[in-house]
Amino acid sequence: MDVIRKIAHNEMVEITTPVLITWYVGKARLCGYFRALNHYKKSDRYPIPRIPHALDKLETAKYITKMDCMKGFHHNGVKQNSMKLLRIFCHMAIYEYTKISFGIKNAPANFQRIMDTIFQGEILEAWMVLYIDDIILYSETWGDHLQYIEIVLSKCTPINLKISLKKCNVGQEELLALVHEVSGLSLAIDQNKVAEVLQKPVPKNIKEIKSLPGFASYCRKHIKQFSHITSSLYRLCSKDVVFEITKERIDVYERIKHELTNAPFLVLPDF
Repeated sequence: MDVIRKIAHNEMVEITTPVLITWYVGKARLCGYFRALNHYKKSDRYPIPRIPHALDKLETAKYITKMDCMKGFHHNGVKQNSMKLLRIFCHMAIYEYTKISFGIKNAPANFQRIMDTIFQGEILEAWMVLYIDDIILYSETWGDHLQYIEIVLSKCTPINLKISLKKCNVGQEELLALVHEVSGLSLAIDQNKVAEVLQKPVPKNIKEIKSLPGFASYCRKHIKQFSHITSSLYRLCSKDVVFEITKERIDVYERIKHELTNAPFLVLPDF
């Protein structure tokens, strides 16, 4: 998968952006600093499924499989005249992306559209959940489950959609998916994510304030009166509000941590 190409020294370079190295699951991930480009891009409002609604579909599942598209956004090409906008530089050379890069504004919505188009029939048959680059299959019988896996792989092969074997979990009664420990009976918050939250210090700026409630919002169904608890922190993020960390807000921050570590299991509805 050719994701970037090196720019020759004699090529005209009008736009470049510095390289950023982000860490994801203990590994370095390359992306460009595309904030200026994102500012001018029109927003793609294609709907991305809400995680609680997606997981509610697993209420009858006895077997669950999770697949992860390898470097999902890189499966999507870039028009020739747009590649010059995706140039990055480092001490070695200048490069340009030939595929959609991490950090591009509409990349998640665009990839969700692609996945929905590929698997639209399977979604309607109600044994698949798609969340950007995550594929979740569920069934009540093992025979059906094997058939569903075969269908998905048969659709991935012709279009060269690669699946990460390291991130696959096949035929499990319960597994980690979409920030939750999921099974056909219940939902619980992923304790690995909670452990990361517990290591966070008291916030010193707006960005750090947003990070904890932002993660917790994925788990708001597990936290009673979530909106009420987090309201004072969200007010700090409003325009024209002076940033100030008070004892009351520190207490709220610590309470969110406490609620996450003591969050109950939720039983999936049986409609």
